[in-house]
Amino acid sequence: MRSENIITGKTRVCGLIGYPVGHSMSPAMFNAAFRELGLDYVYVTFPVREGELGTAIAGMKALNVRGVNVTIPHKVAVVPLLDELSPLAQKIGAVNTVINDDGCLRGSNTDADGFLGPLLERGIDPQGRRVVVQGAGGAARAVSFILAERGAQLVLLNRKPERAIELAQVIFRAFQREVSALELNVSNLENVLGEADILVNTTSVGMAPNDGDSPVPAGLLRPGLVVYDIVYNPVRTRLLREAEAAGATVIGGLDMLVWQGALAFEQWTGREAPRQLMKNEAIKALPK
Repeated sequence: MRSENIITGKTRVCGLIGYPVGHSMSPAMFNAAFRELGLDYVYVTFPVREGELGTAIAGMKALNVRGVNVTIPHKVAVVPLLDELSPLAQKIGAVNTVINDDGCLRGSNTDADGFLGPLLERGIDPQGRRVVVQGAGGAARAVSFILAERGAQLVLLNRKPERAIELAQVIFRAFQREVSALELNVSNLENVLGEADILVNTTSVGMAPNDGDSPVPAGLLRPGLVVYDIVYNPVRTRLLREAEAAGATVIGGLDMLVWQGALAFEQWTGREAPRQLMKNEAIKALPK
């Protein structure tokens, strides 16, 4: 274990591209993991505005950057700029991790497997389970695709139902699995949660500074339900607190954040990621 990240002429560079990126907890997570394993790597943020992505990716090749995470607004736009895609990233149509192997840029979507990991480590396999997903944005897309691939029965709820319908159609084309799509409102929530096994919130409702909000009325939560909120700030959202009080099993967004980061770490370094350390560092880096 090294006590500090010492930059040398052989240091491999990894980073995060997106805009904005100044708030990211990834540097704290990754640099602590590199130190723990004694790896000559460093992780930095690269603020890349829309319109600058092509130049940034060309620069990644030219500067031999080992790998990058990709965040808003570039997860879809980066796809045609890469040389290869993992099969799941190709289906999702979005990439959040790129590895540079001697100038060949390979894209994957660790958001999807990063979401799945915390479920499986708790012994919760989505296969055959009835899963309600709130939201139809980029995060919902990755979550829904991995759930469909695992054989879950999906219901998508979104305030703009046309977006949920569009996502359901894309999932059907990719997996030939029927997906229900409805407007996100209390009436529909009440109807679908009664038979659901898992509820996933992919919306920003409940995220700081609006952490007094919840996307689900507390009265609809119950024992036997798994409630997975991908919001990680705060670590325990109002939804998770109320779900736990109702006897539900809860999973927080920090677990997904750490899992997806750990999977990227392992792609870049070939080493097993120290997940608990990364989680501890992420918690320390959360805005106070």
